[in-house]
Amino acid sequence: MTDYQPGDEVQSTRFGQGRVEFDKGQTVIVRFAHGLEEVRSNEIQRQNTVTQAIAASQWSSPLHVIARMQAEAILSVSSRWSVFSRSRITLLPHQLWVCKRVLERWPTHWLIADDVGLGKTIEAGLILWPLLSSKRVERLLILAPASLVPQWQERLRELFDIRLERYVASHDTPRADPWGGRPRQIIASLQTLRLDRNGRHHRLLDADPWDLVIVDEAHHLNADELTGTTLGYRLIQHMLHERRIISMLFFTGTPHRGKEWGFWSLLHLLKPDEFHPRLPKSEQLPRLRGTMIRNNKQNVTDLRGNRLFQPPVVTTQTYRYNLDEARFYDMLTDFILTGKAYASTLGARDQRMARLILIAMQKLAASSIAAIRQALRNRLDSIERTHSPQSTTTRHQLMEQYEEFERDEDFDQLSKQEEGEVIRILLPLMNDEPARLRELIHFADLVTRETKLSAIVDTLDNRFRGRSVLLFTEYKATQSMLMSMIMQRFGDNSVTFINGDERAENIIDASGTIRTLRVSREDAAHAFTTGEARFLVSTEAGGEGIDLQQRCYTLIHVDLPWSPMRLHQRVGRLNRYGQSQRVEVVSFLNPDTVEARIWEKLNEKLDVIVGALGYAMDDPEDLRQLVLGMASPRWVRDLFADAAEQSSDTLASWFDMRTATFGGRDVVATVKDLIGHSAHFDFAEVSDQIPKVDLPDLKPFLRVALHLEGRQLREDEQGLSFRTPESWAREPRVRPSYEGLLLDRQSPAPDANKRILGVGSPVMDVALRSCAKQPVRVGVIPAQVRFDTLVIFQLEDRLTATSGMVTKAVIGVMLSQSTENVIWDWEVLVTLNSLVNQYGLRRLQGSGGAIDPHELLRAVERAQRRVEQALPSLGLPFELPVVTPLAILAAAPVPQGLKPVFDFLDESSSRASSVAIVQNNSGGKRSRLPVAKLGLSSPPTAR
Repeated sequence: MTDYQPGDEVQSTRFGQGRVEFDKGQTVIVRFAHGLEEVRSNEIQRQNTVTQAIAASQWSSPLHVIARMQAEAILSVSSRWSVFSRSRITLLPHQLWVCKRVLERWPTHWLIADDVGLGKTIEAGLILWPLLSSKRVERLLILAPASLVPQWQERLRELFDIRLERYVASHDTPRADPWGGRPRQIIASLQTLRLDRNGRHHRLLDADPWDLVIVDEAHHLNADELTGTTLGYRLIQHMLHERRIISMLFFTGTPHRGKEWGFWSLLHLLKPDEFHPRLPKSEQLPRLRGTMIRNNKQNVTDLRGNRLFQPPVVTTQTYRYNLDEARFYDMLTDFILTGKAYASTLGARDQRMARLILIAMQKLAASSIAAIRQALRNRLDSIERTHSPQSTTTRHQLMEQYEEFERDEDFDQLSKQEEGEVIRILLPLMNDEPARLRELIHFADLVTRETKLSAIVDTLDNRFRGRSVLLFTEYKATQSMLMSMIMQRFGDNSVTFINGDERAENIIDASGTIRTLRVSREDAAHAFTTGEARFLVSTEAGGEGIDLQQRCYTLIHVDLPWSPMRLHQRVGRLNRYGQSQRVEVVSFLNPDTVEARIWEKLNEKLDVIVGALGYAMDDPEDLRQLVLGMASPRWVRDLFADAAEQSSDTLASWFDMRTATFGGRDVVATVKDLIGHSAHFDFAEVSDQIPKVDLPDLKPFLRVALHLEGRQLREDEQGLSFRTPESWAREPRVRPSYEGLLLDRQSPAPDANKRILGVGSPVMDVALRSCAKQPVRVGVIPAQVRFDTLVIFQLEDRLTATSGMVTKAVIGVMLSQSTENVIWDWEVLVTLNSLVNQYGLRRLQGSGGAIDPHELLRAVERAQRRVEQALPSLGLPFELPVVTPLAILAAAPVPQGLKPVFDFLDESSSRASSVAIVQNNSGGKRSRLPVAKLGLSSPPTAR
C-alpha cells in the first residue's frame, strides 16, 4: 500500500487531479477542484509535483506541456468569465463581468437589475453555460411572465444551445411527474405556476430541490406591509421554506417600486440572513453591493472602452383636432364628467368600477376616434342585447382581474381588457346612458379623417422617407386603422403587426377590401428585421422580449400610455446592443387635450428630479426609469383620469398638489442609495482583467491536442474538420469525426448554432480533460525558439464552504533575467498560442535538451514569490488562497556567444539534417555547429 504525504498530487479516474490532505491508510482525503473527497488509496495514483519532476530531471515534450498549459488556461478563464461559451452573439465586457460576479460564490444569490436592452438573456446564458456544462446545475427552473416564456426558450436555444422544456399546465396531473428527474431544465409562466390548481404545488414541493431558480421580472414578487404578499412571492417563499431552492437569480429593470417594504422583502427572499424589511436601511445598504447589480446604458462599453449607446433623440410633433374631432372630444368629455358625478352616488365598489369604465373610454379616445367608436358600439350593443342584469359577482371578478393585470404590469392584457371586457361591464354610468351612447356614436361617425393618424402617415412619407419605422399603439382598433392607412399609401406588403392575439381585424387594404390578417409575433418580427415589411405597428405585446434594431432606428408613439414606464420599454426595442444609429423617437400630441397637458407637466417634474440626481449618474434616461418605476401604475392612472375634471386655469396648481410627494426627498434619497450601493461594471477598473480572447483562440489548442493524438486539424471555407482520436471517441456524445465546425459567432450559416465549437461542446471538453490530466510538468523548448520562462500556478481556496463555481484559477508568471510579470489565464493562452503559431508543431515537439535543474527550481521559487505578492491585487474570490505550481516551460540555453535565433539552415551541406548555421551576438560571423551540441533533437527550419 502506498503511503501518501500531505501535499502529494494525485490523479483519480472519477474526480481528476487533486492534492492529498490526509492519509488514513485504506482511504485518503484528497482536495479536488470541487472540494474534499475521501477515496480508496488504490483508486488514486501519485503524480510528481513540478519540483519533484525537476529534481528527477523528468523533462517532457514541450508540446505536451504546452497542451496542458493551454487546457488549464482555457478551463480557468472559461469558469471565471464564460468567454468560450457557444453564444451566437458577440459578448460584451459588462455581460462577462456580470457572469464573473455571479459565479464567484456557490450557492449564488443575486438581483440583476440592468437597464432595458443590455442583454439579460445573454447574461443568463453566460451564467448557465458553465453551470450546465460542469453539471453543477442539473435541475434548472426559470419563471418568467407568460408573454416572455417563448422568448427565453428561443434565445437560450439559438444563442447557447440550451434547450428548455416548457411547462404545460394540462400535463401536470396527479398521475404525471412534471417536475421529477435529473437533469431537468424547465421554463414556466409565473402567472400560471403561482396558482395552486389541482395539487400543482404539492407535486412541485415533493420533487427534488432545484439547483438554480431564475425569476424574470422579479418585481412581480411583491410584498406590501398592509396587504401582504402576492401569490408569486408566496410560492418562492414556500419553496425556500421547504428547501427546494439551492441558488436563485432575480432579473428586473425596476427593483424598487417606490416602497421600501417591497424592495427589502424582495432581497429577503434572496438572502434572508442579511435583508429584512424591518431592519434599519442604514444597516442593510452596505450589503447591497454583494447582492444587487445594476448597469445602465451609459456605462457599458466594448472591449476597447468605447461607449456603446447614445441617448435617443426625443421630439414631439403637435397636431390639432379638426372641427368634427373637436366636437366629438368635447361631447365625450362631458359624458365622462357626467358619469363620474353619477358614480359618486354609488357604493364604494361600484364607484370604483364605474370610474374604471370611464377611464377606459378616456384612454381609448386619446388613442384614436376609431378605438373609442368601436368601444362605444360594443358597450351599446351589450346593453341592448342583455335581458338580464350582470351579476355583482361577475362584475367584481372582472374588476379584480383588471387590477391584478395592473399590479403585474401586464400592459397588453390591460389594453385588451379596456377595449373588451371592461367597456362591456353592465353597470349604468348615468340615467340616460343608451341615448347618450347613440349620440356619441353618431358624432364619431361624422369624423371621416383622423388628423393624428393622417399626420403620422405624412411623416412616414416625408420626414422618414425610405426608413424602416416602428410604431406603437395601445389598442388593436387604432392598430387596424393605422395599418389600413399605411397600406393605402404604401401598399399591402409595406406593413406588418404584432399584438397579443396575432390577428388584426377590419383591415382595409389598398384595393378597399376589408380583411382579417393573421401573423405570428416571430414571423412579423422576421419580416420587419429582414426588410420584407418597411413598417411594424405593434401593441404593447411587442414592448418586451423582442429585438427590432437590425434595420430600424426610428420609433413613433402613436399614443402615449398612461403608464410612463411603457415608453422606456418601447424604446428599448430599438435602443439596444447592435443598434448602429442614434435612435429617434417621435411622439404625437394635441396640446389642447388634458393628456398632453399632463404629459407636459410630468416631463417638467421629471426634468427637475433628474437635475437633482444628475451628478450621480450619466444617463438621464436610466434615472427617469428608476424614478418612474417608483410610481405605482394606479397612481399614474388616477393622475391622468382626475385631470379631466380640471379647467385650464386650475390644472397647474392641481397637478403640483397631486404630485407633491412624487420625486420628493425620499425618492431622490432612494435613487442615490440604489446607485451608490449597487455593484456595477466599470471598464476602467476591470479592463486589464477582461479576457481579450474569443472562440478563435481555441484553434491552436485544438490543433496541438489533435497532433499529439496523431490526428490533423483541417480547415477550409466550410470550417474545421478532423477524425476524432480513438481515446476521445469513447466518451458519450463524441462523434467519430467532425466536419465544418465553426469558431465564428457571427457565422450566417443557418445551422451555425449546431456547428459552433466552444467549451461545453462534448469533443472540446474531452480534449481539455485529456490534456489537463497529463502528468507533464517540465518542458524544455529548443534553443532556437525565442521564449522567456513561463511558470503557471493553480490558485484555489482552502475554505471549501465558500467556494463557488470558480473553485480554482490559473495564473502565469513570465520570467526573464530582470523581470517577473504576472499574467492572467487568458494571457497565458495568448502567449502559448503565439508560440505555437510562430514556430509550428514539429519544432516544439522535441525536447530542447538538458538544462540545469537548479536554475529551474530557482525559477519556480522566484515565480511563486511573485504570485504570492500579487495575490491581494488579483481580486480572486478566495478567502484563504493556496498557490500550487502546475508546470514550467523554459528555453534551452544557447552556447555562450551565440545568437538564440537561427536564421537559416546550411541547405547546401550534405549534412543539412544535423548541421545548423548560427550567428554570434556581435553579428557578422557565422559558425556551422552540429545540432546535438545545441541541445536540439532536430534542426530548426530554414528562415
